[in-house]
This record gives sequence, C-alpha cells and structure tokens, in this order.
Amino acid sequence: MLALSQPSARAIEFATDEVLLEQVLKPYRLNCKYLKSAVVKLADRPGEAGRVSASCEFEIQESCYIDDTGHFNSVEFNICYNQMMYYVIAKVVKERLLEPLSSWSMADYWSRQLSDFLITDFRSAFRRAMRGGKFSGEIEILDLTAWEGDDLREALLVAQTSCRYWDENGGNCHGEVRVAITNPISNENRS
Repeated sequence: MLALSQPSARAIEFATDEVLLEQVLKPYRLNCKYLKSAVVKLADRPGEAGRVSASCEFEIQESCYIDDTGHFNSVEFNICYNQMMYYVIAKVVKERLLEPLSSWSMADYWSRQLSDFLITDFRSAFRRAMRGGKFSGEIEILDLTAWEGDDLREALLVAQTSCRYWDENGGNCHGEVRVAITNPISNENRS
C-alpha cells in the first residue's frame, strides 16, 4: 500500500531590517532601546493560516526608570514586549505577511504605532530570575482577528500573542498578551 505524502510546512525568514528597527524604536528614549535584533519568521501548513514569530536579542545596559534591581522585572518585560510587537507588526505590514494587515500601508502603521495599539490583557510569569543585561526573547502571533466597527465602536484588529525571554544562566519568563489595534482600513470602508 502506498502512503500518501502530506504537503510540508513552509517557512520564510526575514533577517533584522536595521532601517525598520531604527524607525520602530524612534519614539523610545536612547537609554530605552532594548531590542537589538529580530528575525521574523512566517510558517504555515497547507490549509492553515500563517503564523508569524520573531526571535529577538535584547540588551539593557541600565534601567530607564529605576536604579538597578539586579534582575529583569515586569516593567522591562513589558517594554521589551512592546518593542518586539511593534517591530513584528511593522515587518508584517511591510512584507504583507498576514491578513488583514496586508491592506495596510507603512503610512497606516507609522500613524498608529503608539496611539492605536492598546494592550487589553497582559499576563506574565517569572519561572527563574534573569539578569537584565543581554538576553533573548521570542514573540508569536497566535491569532489575528478583524472586528468590524459600528456606530459605537471603531473597527479593530485583535492580536493574541505569546512571548518568552531567557538568558544564558537559565533565567526564564513568559507571557500571553492580547493587543487591540485600531484598523484604519475597515474604518475607511464604513465611511
């Protein structure tokens, strides 16, 4: 009996786009630009929507808001998450990697990077303390759903994401974050 072969998964990687990374981090103070690189990956299986993730490298030379606590803390977790998320979404828009963001222009993204991204649910867990210095992280967009707007609510994109960080000494933490993003394209269609 012949076995039917299953179509294989495909993956595309995008090396760190230094120009894009610099633009994404432009709103941050100089001592708060923690994200140093991000390799974005689009992976999918036939019949399934693509999944976007990024493998990142960070460096925190000094905390941007407090004396050295001696460990990576929840504020830094959140700042690093924001930087990963902003970069990944910018790369998704630039490369047209996921629906419904494929209809966005880079101008749509830049006009909304700060004002129209809202964390609606944030959960983090610290399994083993890590130093803030140099460390690695990952983010994955688990789901991206378009919500239609109406007279009471703007159209939104809702991203379910997961992330994790680790260092060479076994430090380990992870989180799940939901982000609502105003969707300019859907709002324009309602007008």
